[in-house]
Parts: sequence; C-alpha cells; structure tokens
Amino acid sequence: MPMEAKPVATQDIRNFAKVNAIIEKYGKKPEALIAILQEIQDEYRYLPEEILAYVATALNISPAKVFGVTTFYAQFSTIPKGKYIIQVCDGTACHVRGSNPLIETIQKTLNISEEKPTTDDLLFTLETVSCLGACGLAPVMVVNGKVFGEMTPEATKKLLLKLQSGEEILDD
Repeated sequence: MPMEAKPVATQDIRNFAKVNAIIEKYGKKPEALIAILQEIQDEYRYLPEEILAYVATALNISPAKVFGVTTFYAQFSTIPKGKYIIQVCDGTACHVRGSNPLIETIQKTLNISEEKPTTDDLLFTLETVSCLGACGLAPVMVVNGKVFGEMTPEATKKLLLKLQSGEEILDD
C-alpha cells in the first residue's frame, strides 16, 4: 500500500536542507533575517519553532531576536496555514456590501471558525483583513493573491468547491 504524502505541518521538519539552502543564499548574514524568514515561510506556509531556533543558531543571533522579529511582523505566522489562504475584506465598503455572509459561508462550508481558522487537512485558512484596497469591487476576497470581487455567498461556495476539487481558479 503506497504511503500518503503528509501535510506540510506534519512533515519531519528536522530535514533542514531547504532551510540551509535559503540561509546560504543570503550568506548567513543576520541583516537578511526578514528575507530568510519570508522564504522559509513560503516553503513551509508558516514558521515552525524548531526552524526559528535553527535559523538563530545558523545566523549566530539569539533565538529571542528571531522570535521577536517573527512575532512583530503580521506577515509571519507560527501556526500552520492551509494551501489556500483566503482573505476576506471586512473594511467599511466590504462590510456594508456583505462581507459577513461571505465569512459565514466559508466558515460553515469548511467547518472552521475564528478560533480555528485552518481546516484539519491544511487545505484552507481564512483570514479577515481590514482592507484589500479594492473597495470598488466590494465585497472582495483574495485567494493566494488572486482577487475575487463582488462576491456573494453563492459565488463563494462555488469557488470553495472548485478549490476542494483541485480545479484551477482562472478568470471566469
């Protein structure tokens, strides 16, 4: 029986070959910490604590400094995120035009909540953001950088089903 691929969050993170390659790319320079963390997060979809400690050792800086940078910047996450990061705008224009029903649809469809924003299979993570800068398209959501405007609960559910089936999300 063939073995299934493990989700990123449960892979053996002791394999630091990818992390080493990223660190070497920046010449083990402490001033490259943010760039290094960004690339590591791109690889793992979050920053595991064990990798943060490894980065500190490799750059010859304190683990507290690495953790401090990680927790200071909102772009970094120390908790696993899904393959698809769904950001729903809840700024004024989007809120008035119906972002809450979108959030509720996503939470109900994916069985997630504010307290548990990522699905158990690590396929989806829901983030509510203050503004996506696309007020004319309200309500707006972004999936892995792709903007979807004038969304409805029905269109949201259809999009989620496409993603769950592995279908590419192209311009309709």
